[in-house]
Amino acid sequence: MIALMRRIVTFAGRYKGRIYLALVFSFLKSLLSKAPIGLAFYVLLMFYEGRQSPELCLTVAASMVVCVLLQILFQHLDNKLQSSAGFLVMAEKRTELGAHLRRMNMGYFTEGNIGKISSVLSTDMAFVENNCMMVLADLISYLFAQIIMIAFLLFFNIWLGLVAIVICLVAHFIANKMHRQALADSAARQEQNENLTESVLDYIEGIGIIKTYNLLGEKSRELTDNFQKTCDENLIFEKHLLPWQMCLNVVFALGAALIIALATTLYSNTLMSAITVVGILLFAFDVFAPLKTLYGQSIRLTIMNSCLDRLEEVFAEAELPDSGKSAIPQASDAPEISFENVSFAYGEKDVLSGISFTLEKDRMTALVGPSGGGKSTIASLLPRFWDAKSGCIRMRGIDVREVPLRELIANISMVFQRVYLFKDTVYNNIALGRPDATEAEIITAAKKARCYDFVQALPNGFQTMIGEGGQTLSGGEKQRISIARCILKDAPIVILDEATASVDADNESYIQAAISELCRGKTLLVIAHRLNTIRHADEILVIEKGRVVQQGTHDKLMCEAGVYRAFVSARENSRGWSRKR
Repeated sequence: MIALMRRIVTFAGRYKGRIYLALVFSFLKSLLSKAPIGLAFYVLLMFYEGRQSPELCLTVAASMVVCVLLQILFQHLDNKLQSSAGFLVMAEKRTELGAHLRRMNMGYFTEGNIGKISSVLSTDMAFVENNCMMVLADLISYLFAQIIMIAFLLFFNIWLGLVAIVICLVAHFIANKMHRQALADSAARQEQNENLTESVLDYIEGIGIIKTYNLLGEKSRELTDNFQKTCDENLIFEKHLLPWQMCLNVVFALGAALIIALATTLYSNTLMSAITVVGILLFAFDVFAPLKTLYGQSIRLTIMNSCLDRLEEVFAEAELPDSGKSAIPQASDAPEISFENVSFAYGEKDVLSGISFTLEKDRMTALVGPSGGGKSTIASLLPRFWDAKSGCIRMRGIDVREVPLRELIANISMVFQRVYLFKDTVYNNIALGRPDATEAEIITAAKKARCYDFVQALPNGFQTMIGEGGQTLSGGEKQRISIARCILKDAPIVILDEATASVDADNESYIQAAISELCRGKTLLVIAHRLNTIRHADEILVIEKGRVVQQGTHDKLMCEAGVYRAFVSARENSRGWSRKR
């Protein structure tokens, strides 16, 4: 348990001074809580010796009032210091976690870890913040208070003190067993909380598919099962602790009874005065109260230990190295982008093998090929969503790994098929492209992206709040807003990944016009399946099974037998069949 307390203090970092100061006030509060017993014993002693007086009673009464008032003050200071420490520590940790997640490779977010991240943020960190930091100083003060109680017993009679020490050792042995059990159960409990969070997220995100395929009952059962498992884990946690807690209560009760019996025996043998026995009776049943409270509340520490384990597990995930110091030159004789024998794997699965090509400045390069061939992976390696397993990617002759991530991303704009907008105003969603942009620049970008008119038609224009993920807008409207922020960013390199693949015909013309504005004077890397996009590319790379199998212009590739000609023929046949219908 001491190790768990030490771990919390270490976790508090630069705020541990507040916990130490809270410990002082908590200790004083604990001492004052026992003061009325001492004052009562003093009054009895005065009555026993015949030295009582009205002035004495008034003085003792006033002392008790002062003790209560001081307890209130110390409790307030204790709570204030511990609470502020907890909130400040966790505020910093949340910020650190956000920065850590931002620097991690995208693979972590595609490996089923969203539930873990949500659980750590919403459950584990909240538990540490609201429970452990606020009781740590109290727990330590209970430990000191118990030592003082034993010292009092040793002062009255050494045998009484020795009995109390033995009882404390027995209780410590039982509590260690209880904490080991609690640590094991806490890990399972928090893991199930993560499973529940993941199940809830999965159910909510897939509700459309669930309804479409009439899986409400099946998926509801799966979610209900997770609720039941969470309930079961919590009940198991409590059931496993109950026998140990009952044993501790029995030990403390027997200890109090032994102390009373021993005091009575000493009195019977004239080894202790009657008034001393009365004094011991006053606090005999309270002598182990600090230790009882300590072990009762310290169960929170075992849960906290599991919470910190899970938090540190996320922090331990490797970040993308960002130690580069090289600047990207404004002008260079080297190609704008060059992939040099690049290979990549998701875990053990190889996705790209020996990819080499160049993107020349102000030219358009299109990536085509079967789904799953590695086109999107190539596009994701350029902004370093992942790092290549081997080979090198250069921007104007500089290895992208030698460039600070912030500078690298500043040179790249990306428009993806799946657009995400934040729960914020339209204005702020566009301003993400360049937060220091003026209002006039944002409006100009909106006009170029062909979204100005529909934004103005919204209830509050540019100050209209967008639902989370852009749910209050159509797919085409979301796409145009995402293009507006890319136009505002004005990066020299643009990546388009199926930007018009899932857009209806009414929006497609607007989006094509918006993309034309975005791409003017830029170096383009385009992933597309539409022939009217591919035909205009300066160079086409045909990607199949992670390799470049063909390379050239549309006319050149159509003269070759291979994947590209078969791909174009299939597209044209599909269009012809569609027109016949």
